[in-house]
Amino acid sequence: MTVSYKDGFKLLGLAIVCACAVFVCTFFLSYYLDAAAARESVASGGAALYEARLIMAKFVCAISGGVLGLVAVVLTVFYVKLYLDSHRKQMGILKAMGYGAGRISVGFWVFGLSVLMGTSVGFGGGYAVAPVVYRGMGGEGIPVLAVRFHAELICYLVLIPSIVFSALSVLYAWFALRRPAMELMRGRERAVGKKSRKREKERPFLQDVSMRTLGSRKSLVFFVAFACFCFSAMLEMAGAMNEYASVTMGAIVFGIGAVLSVVSLILAFTSVVHANKKTVALMRAFGYSLAQCKRAVFGGYRIAAYAGFALGTLYQFGLMKLVLEIFFKEVSAPAYSFDWVVFAAVLAAFLILYECATVLFAVRAGRVSLRELAAE
Repeated sequence: MTVSYKDGFKLLGLAIVCACAVFVCTFFLSYYLDAAAARESVASGGAALYEARLIMAKFVCAISGGVLGLVAVVLTVFYVKLYLDSHRKQMGILKAMGYGAGRISVGFWVFGLSVLMGTSVGFGGGYAVAPVVYRGMGGEGIPVLAVRFHAELICYLVLIPSIVFSALSVLYAWFALRRPAMELMRGRERAVGKKSRKREKERPFLQDVSMRTLGSRKSLVFFVAFACFCFSAMLEMAGAMNEYASVTMGAIVFGIGAVLSVVSLILAFTSVVHANKKTVALMRAFGYSLAQCKRAVFGGYRIAAYAGFALGTLYQFGLMKLVLEIFFKEVSAPAYSFDWVVFAAVLAAFLILYECATVLFAVRAGRVSLRELAAE
């Protein structure tokens, strides 16, 4: 087996994302099933409110489950790629020994264990808070429903996602390992022509380091941008949902969005430090200050981070408009418009968190010495 159980359980970020997605979907889908079964017990005066509650349950599941599911897919692909990059030589040796790409990639099914762990925790937590949610969903003419256990939700929210993500990990690993053994062992080397070399000589050294850092880690640039995308999309979406859900629901979604956003940023910066610690250590050894290292290595990611934040804002606005038109077509609901107050608050929080994280992780990277790198 090429991927140990320990490696599978290291994917804490993916487990947290899956737990958040299943946590929200569990109590809302449970409420939807229980409310649909109790349709006859609803008084005629509360029929409109009852239908609105059912639509809201589907609305929140579609928004939260859809966004978090997308995040989980991206994290799975990123971490499988990160593992393959860090174990490229071992994979090449195995292929040289006669192991095929299919046989090696089968071991990557253990990446689904983090999904199983997260969905299980989220499912249990969802049923734990279901009584509170059910009381908040009650109203005039709508009785407070008793929480019933729905076994089919275990299949849809725990078992199937775990199998799907395990299969996704195996499929991506198989696709990435369809390369010659020597190419895996040596790594990809980018040929540099005369024109490119001349352009590199004309750039100042610190600018050259920044450009080469970004060019050699395109997947990491994408991950940083995606983490910032999640930050803006989830928090702005949680703030905008207060008009269409109860205060309790808004608080739950906002809490999940905050946890997911912070976790995504921490994972992104941790990956940046791990990928660039050798560059920072070499620059420090040659006398460059920590501020210069921070500007050269970490400053290049700032454009990607801001672009990701902007795309997340546009995404959440478009998604909210689309979903509201689909689910609230037959029920009167306040028209959705862009909330500049929420946007300004989330933007301020993002700028503070991002810049503080840049400083803290740059200091962390600066503490790595060449002796430590040689011992690895």
